[in-house]
Amino acid sequence: MYQLPANLRKIALFLKRLPGIGEKTANRLAFFLLKIPDEDLQDFAQSISQLKRKTKMCQVCFNFTEDKICSICQDEKRDKGVIMVVETVVDLLSFEVGGIYQGVYHVLHGKIDPLNRIGPEDIKINDLLIRIKKSLAQKASIREIILATNPDMEGEATALFIKKKLEKLKQENGFFFKISRLAYGLPVGANLEYADYVTLKRAMDNRINY
Repeated sequence: MYQLPANLRKIALFLKRLPGIGEKTANRLAFFLLKIPDEDLQDFAQSISQLKRKTKMCQVCFNFTEDKICSICQDEKRDKGVIMVVETVVDLLSFEVGGIYQGVYHVLHGKIDPLNRIGPEDIKINDLLIRIKKSLAQKASIREIILATNPDMEGEATALFIKKKLEKLKQENGFFFKISRLAYGLPVGANLEYADYVTLKRAMDNRINY
């Protein structure tokens, strides 16, 4: 049975380990890399070789950056009084692509997931509390914390845990800021016939005046 040349097969096997990539797609991508100009391939290889060394976490929000502070936290036009808490940098990018949010972020780098032995201490929850406490102690104006974890079981548990910690922080220190959660319901273009019970309940709970 024919097999790919060893080096090409090694690249295809690596690509297959990436999320959402199957064997056929991995082979096609490996063939594509073989066809692109040498200069482009060298640039790509250099970027990959430097990926871990150059990529850091922002010291403020834990977004990925090549500097100590990410461009969002450095941007004077962003509203520093509103902090959106997200699970991953990918979630952050979803809001940035649409340009629908002008506040700042806090990236947890995960969610509470007991089945996979991920507890509150394994993600950036304590760093969030320290950040808020430090900012408000310095008279910074934090008006709202938006909990934007995903609407699955683990995301909901994470949001609830953070909410309780924030409420305690407010009570113990006399801080005043709003705690909000992203609204969930029917997506645009959805058909009621195919909506599940939880989605319908969320849509009812978060209904608005019309």
